[in-house]
Amino acid sequence: MTGLIQVVGGAVVDSLAGPAALLVARRSAPEHLAGMWEFPGGKVEPGEEPETALVRELEEELGIGVRLGSELPAEKPDGWPLNDRASMRVWFAEVTRGEPLPLEDHDELRWVDLQDREAVLGLPWIPADYPIVHALLGSVVVAPGRTR
Repeated sequence: MTGLIQVVGGAVVDSLAGPAALLVARRSAPEHLAGMWEFPGGKVEPGEEPETALVRELEEELGIGVRLGSELPAEKPDGWPLNDRASMRVWFAEVTRGEPLPLEDHDELRWVDLQDREAVLGLPWIPADYPIVHALLGSVVVAPGRTR
């Protein structure tokens, strides 16, 4: 992954064992991304393991503790391309402590029903996240009859 900025994102679901809902976050900054939805997360610090960075970022951004599940397989070995300088790796996560709040970089959080593909795909996602959303929807077996 030489030269690329490594970013981590959390596909925070209501249950790792049987997900029915996905937590999404609306950006408040920078201006060109404000109002768009994304997976919460952030940059991996030098010397930090990606999984550790994701747990830290979710604590800082949303005020929650999480248990990480599996990594969403990316389309490239070093992650999902965000731009020519950065790529992102995404893990499923389940809240184990706290109630998610938009503390940093976001002005709204929303649980979306994973069975309602149109509702999920209809959000104005950050363009680089669309392929990740499609992959996530294709990989999740939604728990029948459950909603958050």
